[in-house]
Amino acid sequence: MNDTTPYGATVLRVALGVIFLAHSAYLKVFVFTVPGTVGFFESLGLPAIVAYGTLAVEIIGGVMLILGLRVREVALALAAVSLGATWAHAGAGWLFTNTGGGWEYPLFLAVASFAQALLGPGAFALRLGGRTAPAARLATGS
Repeated sequence: MNDTTPYGATVLRVALGVIFLAHSAYLKVFVFTVPGTVGFFESLGLPAIVAYGTLAVEIIGGVMLILGLRVREVALALAAVSLGATWAHAGAGWLFTNTGGGWEYPLFLAVASFAQALLGPGAFALRLGGRTAPAARLATGS
């Protein structure tokens, strides 16, 4: 029997990476703009540095997930950011299509990111120092 778990972990990892890049680099930087994003965070009572930190975690984390670098740590950081987004959107209700965006989508991203942290990088992750995570070794036979 072939174990496809490493490949499933890879699909989840790459999908999460793309989603976090879309939400940060595209949406927060190019659509809302950095000053607009900072203003939104400040309207929540958060200091501007939290907005910049969130952008950094989402952009760098998204790239690292796609490449398969430090996946467990990055996924946990992205889960924390997503829980913060869940809090930020809690007042808008359940659906993300509500005015102000709902909380179900960022909560799903938090849960999916936590699942990724548990699964590890899966197959096709970049090797650092000649080593890969156990799941990646399983998939590649190394």
